[in-house]
Amino acid sequence: MTQPAAPAVQRVDAKHRYDILLDGETVGLTAYRDRDGQRVFYHTEIDDAFAGQGLASLLVQQALTDTRASGRRAVPVCPYVAKFLKRHQEFADIAEPVTPEVLRWLRTVLSQ
Repeated sequence: MTQPAAPAVQRVDAKHRYDILLDGETVGLTAYRDRDGQRVFYHTEIDDAFAGQGLASLLVQQALTDTRASGRRAVPVCPYVAKFLKRHQEFADIAEPVTPEVLRWLRTVLSQ
């Protein structure tokens, strides 16, 4: 019996998101848009069939690690990313608050 492959996270710039894959199949994502040195995370989801396996946590942790490596700061519009940042103080150095200005900007960008 073969072991399932470990989850893999990849940034997909063309779609403005990070995907998490199991055995090559995308099973979740966290979506973002970049703005002035910030990476604004606005949506995270994991397919229901894979819920409860810690995949969202792994996905967001790796997305934030990549955000830090790129020299950007994270803005957690997505409630899951906001909750993750509150629980994981190791990312406090890159976290920025959600402001009305960021929310207006995000609405404009997503409506285009």
